[in-house]
Amino acid sequence: MRFQNPSINEIKKILKTVRHIAIVGLSPKPNRPSHRVASHLQSFGYHIIPVRPAVDEILGEQAYADLNEVPEPIDMVDVFRAPDKISPIIDSCIEHKIAILWLQDGVVNEAQALRAQQAGITVIMDRCTYRDYVSFVK
Repeated sequence: MRFQNPSINEIKKILKTVRHIAIVGLSPKPNRPSHRVASHLQSFGYHIIPVRPAVDEILGEQAYADLNEVPEPIDMVDVFRAPDKISPIIDSCIEHKIAILWLQDGVVNEAQALRAQQAGITVIMDRCTYRDYVSFVK
């Protein structure tokens, strides 16, 4: 079986309906892509939940060391981590029944994406939430 992203219409629907986005690997440094994307998502009205160890706060939101520590609802997990580091993230998504997993540009791990899909998670891989929002929603 080969991984396939949802259709553009499905991606558009996801971006129109999710509200709470946990961003795994969100950097506190404003010059990093994760920080810029999160900042834009926040300005579009999404509630971002930073997931980054050893940081208390990013973009005015409390940060958590991992997904297991997040006490609030998560509609989607947006991942800025190396492809070989996503297995534990997928484990947490499965455990917490998170419906949508977005793997950012360059985060490509077909085997793990298929594993998440087989667990019932909608997976978007190697796409940018910011760019897709600007292209399809705004």
